[in-house]
Amino acid sequence: QVQLVESGGGLVQAGGSLRLSCAASGRTFTTYAMGWFRQAPGKEREFVASISWSGANTYYADSVKGRFAISRDNAKNTVYLQMNSLKPEDTAVYYCAADVHSSLKVTTRGVDYWGQGTQVTVSS
Repeated sequence: QVQLVESGGGLVQAGGSLRLSCAASGRTFTTYAMGWFRQAPGKEREFVASISWSGANTYYADSVKGRFAISRDNAKNTVYLQMNSLKPEDTAVYYCAADVHSSLKVTTRGVDYWGQGTQVTVSS
């Protein structure tokens, strides 16, 4: 079992920044990949970013490349999503995810555990 708790969402103006955090517990953190997904109203949940167990490998959706950065602190069992140059279209509920069967990358189909989500709203 893995428990995931997100924090850091909020309201920000376009062009601003936010950092999301996700604290994990319940299973050795350094054995699995972590990721972030988002879901806007009326849309399906989509992949945002993923990071391998060591942090050496990162993956991003095209829509956030160059603006978002995923990282992890294995000593704190925490994964982060730094979001810069935010746009109104980034408005969504952001979910932290864990794939305990993969040490490299999280995909939508491979997610084993989800966090409860945190709202990010970007005003124009």
